[in-house]
Amino acid sequence: MARRNVESVALTDRPKLLVIGAGGFIGAHVRKAVAAVGTFDVTYAGRLALPESGIHEINIASTVSVDQVFRHVRPQAVLLLAAISDIDKCEASPEMAFAVNAAGAENVANACARTGARLLFTSTAAVFDGSRHGYREEDPPAPLSVYGKSKAQAEQAVSALTPSAIILRFALVLGFAGKRDTNAMLDRVMARWKQGHPVAFPTSEVRNPIDAGTLAAVMARLLEPGDAAVHGVYHVGASDSASRYELGLQLAARAGVPVSLVHAQGEPPPGRAPRGADHFLLTDKIRRECGIEFGSTANVIERCFA
Repeated sequence: MARRNVESVALTDRPKLLVIGAGGFIGAHVRKAVAAVGTFDVTYAGRLALPESGIHEINIASTVSVDQVFRHVRPQAVLLLAAISDIDKCEASPEMAFAVNAAGAENVANACARTGARLLFTSTAAVFDGSRHGYREEDPPAPLSVYGKSKAQAEQAVSALTPSAIILRFALVLGFAGKRDTNAMLDRVMARWKQGHPVAFPTSEVRNPIDAGTLAAVMARLLEPGDAAVHGVYHVGASDSASRYELGLQLAARAGVPVSLVHAQGEPPPGRAPRGADHFLLTDKIRRECGIEFGSTANVIERCFA
């Protein structure tokens, strides 16, 4: 009996981590990564309550909702994944995009500032216009899309309110969600390929991707109590870049899909939100300061299927 009591105390003494946006594509991978680390007492929250998955409801656009969850959980660390990440949806509904992506992030950052919780905020390469090859963390944002503008505004709020926060930017996340109704590109692409339908990939959009599993593991590592000195903006992604069309060819080869199902898309379809041509994020800083390397695009793709 005494041993069980000691174990119970040890579990409750673990630092509390609040993961916001746990119901999405990246959130599913974060849950695996955090469980593997085992450091935190974790509470998961999302736009919809999913009791069967242990996900509590939170609306980051509402200060009342955010404050209620913070009072209930009392986290020492917060991972903010929640956002409207559909670029075209943001372009069509800018008010909603800024309410969630910008004001929502500010609400969470305010709560972290009041409670002393450490924040890791996920951002995007879309804060840049993509007019040149290779962006460093200190390069000034110049977003083209509503999505990019809303995330750039969120970065400003997070940095001002919580100087100890970590901001992770990535250009493209690859991987399988393992469930329906997420924005996981590979799930959509593989579903079409399995039905024998071709998929068009833009030839003019260059990205350095990261796989969702590696991204989740990096976030879990950076939030470890021993890494408290790590703060500011960091870029993550493969050491090389490729166009979305070239990535499509590599994905098809790895999946054993005929190359005839990979189509090159030149001009963007009507109504598509503007995208930067070249969102190659340089990752020297996170390699130098944290010893984290991501390998090539080929390595990223292999990890998606492993």
